[in-house]
Amino acid sequence: MAPVLYFLFCGLMPLALCVAPIGSQPEQVHISYPGVKGSMVITWTTFNETDSMVEYNLWGGKLFTQTAKGNSAVFVDEGPEKRKMYIHRVTLLYLRPGATYVYHCGSEAGWSDLFFFSALNESTSFSPKFALFGDMGNENPQSLGRLQKDTQAGMYDVILHIGDFAYDMHEDNGRIGDEFMKQIESIAAYVPYMTCPGNHEWAYNFSHYRSRFSMPGQTENLWYSWNIGSAHVISFSTEVYFYLEYGLDLLFKQYEWLKSDLEEANKPENRAVRPWIITMAHRPMYCSDDDNDDCTKFESYVRLGRNDTKPPAPGLEDLFYQHGVDLELWAHEHTYERLWPVYGYKVYNGSTDEPYVNPKAPVHIITGSAGCREKHDGFIPKPREWSAFRSTDYGYTRMHLINSTHIYLEQVSEDQSGKVIDSFTLGIALSKLIRGFLEPNSSLVSP
Repeated sequence: MAPVLYFLFCGLMPLALCVAPIGSQPEQVHISYPGVKGSMVITWTTFNETDSMVEYNLWGGKLFTQTAKGNSAVFVDEGPEKRKMYIHRVTLLYLRPGATYVYHCGSEAGWSDLFFFSALNESTSFSPKFALFGDMGNENPQSLGRLQKDTQAGMYDVILHIGDFAYDMHEDNGRIGDEFMKQIESIAAYVPYMTCPGNHEWAYNFSHYRSRFSMPGQTENLWYSWNIGSAHVISFSTEVYFYLEYGLDLLFKQYEWLKSDLEEANKPENRAVRPWIITMAHRPMYCSDDDNDDCTKFESYVRLGRNDTKPPAPGLEDLFYQHGVDLELWAHEHTYERLWPVYGYKVYNGSTDEPYVNPKAPVHIITGSAGCREKHDGFIPKPREWSAFRSTDYGYTRMHLINSTHIYLEQVSEDQSGKVIDSFTLGIALSKLIRGFLEPNSSLVSP
């Protein structure tokens, strides 16, 4: 009866006043790949309880010929105001791989703008392009404008945001999070926006991060994996090593899940079709910054684990090395740093002339300079022997998964108006090497 009364009453009012209540208007629209072939999840927020619907159609066809329904979950920020919002999720199924769809989301109480996306190509020969970065806030987001333009130009198939959002999502009773999610809508409503948690999501047991995003799996976005092209991509939380007050059990659950996932990815039938294994998480194992963070220490928690817990907590370097992880993507440091292939603080280049061809250890990229209120970090004056290139410029990284034997990466500098300041090609997946000559060879170690 209420909607009928609303429209009867509205008919007697000036048109300018006949608008849906703002609390029913969808905002903060973003999409993600749920790891199921032919699907996409649409997520948005309202401040009133409404239905959860997406109307969509193939590009070029009649608008809104298909409808999908989902549900919403109440999220209450734990700040003083106890602000309440509704997080809506609708999963679109049976999408045509590679096809472009037009959509809007909401309900009869209010609809979003019109957006579009391309369903992911499911082929193992798919050659996707990514933008990847971490540590982007809604204050001083230096890379946001170029990322928006790149996305609108169709440059990316996927965005990887490697932790630290908004600075911070919980601040001002969650309004900073709302503003950030609105800022990235011009990217994230068009391209799958895949995430992992960072230390700036710590508040209230990471509740804003766990509630606002929609990643694959059943771990509230903390860890998950998915396949794209010739790669198996693993996202996990480094924060379980630092926020022990939220439960040491999370650290061990994640470790066992990582071990199981890597074992599955390394089955011959799986690695044959997806030879690349790529990880993404917030805090690096290695860095040459001057801020005394975990990655600056030989005894890095993430790399070697913690001995001050009962039982001792295992680190991740051995696990990743033993299972042939090829590329490890990190953020946290507000810098960009490319490492030589490294394991145990020693360099394992493929050769002197071609260090990234047939490397004998994982390659690490740190890309946390997208821009936030904390500005830049600095480096120690003399790079470590495993540090190949580093920059304090604001910017972000582009990655092209060319095929099953080559991945190309480049770093874009905002300080230099979009100039590519670093690039390299990683050749041949680690799984294709004969593992057995793991002692460092002096002719293969970089100067």
